[in-house]
Amino acid sequence: MSEIERTEGSYEAGDMVLQSGLTYRGLRIGYATYGKLNARRDNAILFPTSYGATHLEQEFMIRRGGALDPERYFIVIPNLFGNGISSSPSTSAWPHTGPRYPHTTLYDAVHVQQRMLAELWDIQELALVYGFSMGAMQAYHWAALFPQRVKRIAVVCGAARCSAYNRLFIDAASLALTADAAWQDGEFRGFPQRGFRAMGRVYAAAGLSQDFYREEAWRLLGASSLEDYLIRFWEGHFSRRDPADLLAQFWSWQHGDISANDRYHGDFEAALRAIEAEVLLMPCDHDMYFRVADSEIELAHLRNGRLRPISSIWGHRAGNPNVLPAERAWIEAEVTALLGRG
Repeated sequence: MSEIERTEGSYEAGDMVLQSGLTYRGLRIGYATYGKLNARRDNAILFPTSYGATHLEQEFMIRRGGALDPERYFIVIPNLFGNGISSSPSTSAWPHTGPRYPHTTLYDAVHVQQRMLAELWDIQELALVYGFSMGAMQAYHWAALFPQRVKRIAVVCGAARCSAYNRLFIDAASLALTADAAWQDGEFRGFPQRGFRAMGRVYAAAGLSQDFYREEAWRLLGASSLEDYLIRFWEGHFSRRDPADLLAQFWSWQHGDISANDRYHGDFEAALRAIEAEVLLMPCDHDMYFRVADSEIELAHLRNGRLRPISSIWGHRAGNPNVLPAERAWIEAEVTALLGRG
């Protein structure tokens, strides 16, 4: 990425009444942009962040000649609330801390993103919303809430709503983190060392597949043993985050549903039918979070959808292929075709 220009900024949204009815005061989005907006303002791609990630951890997908090509498109990565760059528990002042943090939904997030695009760049239509995991859930929200503003979405290892299995997984990971002695009266009073270790193990078990562990594919990452892999790539990854931020994003993930709003009143099928964008669904055939079967259910209600599963033992991680050349090539080829360049 050193050869591709990145511009970072902050959009100050001010005081906003959230979907919950609470007011988040001083709401802000940290963002990064790549490439240039053309005169017609029709080459914009939105690339929202996934769980626990920042723009720096996603920009590997942006490259000259790739699907997300900064020489063709103006690519905006808005950091999701709760990731430590945009408004988050770790950046909020008392009294909006601990159990008083005003949780945000993905509905809230995409509405603020829409305002940011319009106010900063006068972008009224998106050529593509591309997202992985929670980023994919935001892509779905964009298409359902602003159907005439989105031409295409790429849903990579994601879904239109949080499944019952995912809610259970999130409960398990959250309880593992908050079982630490540092968690007191609804907030962290210290560094939850044991909590991070427990959460990392829960996440490692569900984030990959049994085949991945049977074949010891973790060796491809340079790990000397399974324990080495779990410590370096899971405990190490999460322990770099603020634990309250991780819980806040879990809450947003758990409450993600394109129909849970005043527009669709919980009618999930109606929300899917309202989407006008071309929809590319790319679940992984070994993903435990976002199943191919769930994508098939969604596909049946979409006006213009296509299902192209990723075949990979890397499970959910196949959708974030920074070290997986075959998976990345598959994803980029499909997205390139979606953009009409195939």
